[in-house]
Amino acid sequence: EGNQKARKVMEDVFEVVDAEWRGIGVIKKSGLKIRKRYERFDAESHFPVKVKEKRKRCGCICGDILKGKRQPTDCKMFGTICTPESPLGPCMVSSEGTCAAFYKYGG
Repeated sequence: EGNQKARKVMEDVFEVVDAEWRGIGVIKKSGLKIRKRYERFDAESHFPVKVKEKRKRCGCICGDILKGKRQPTDCKMFGTICTPESPLGPCMVSSEGTCAAFYKYGG
């Protein structure tokens, strides 16, 4: 159930949309967007946002790791050239990333 007041505000301000996730692709109804009536508060509608073209790192298997198809240790770059100090893919970028957590705490 959660905080009903907060949920009501979230539902009022945001609408559910399809969203693109690094390493996975588009997932239906997985993101939030500011509703039209609150557009004046939406930075994307006021500032030009350039999304860099997707570039796949050669050998990065983050997509398969995020989908549960492979383990971080299956990646030839894991723990060698791809570390939390020098991340190559989305799985290693943040401390909550799958590979970063696996690197720090093990399997």
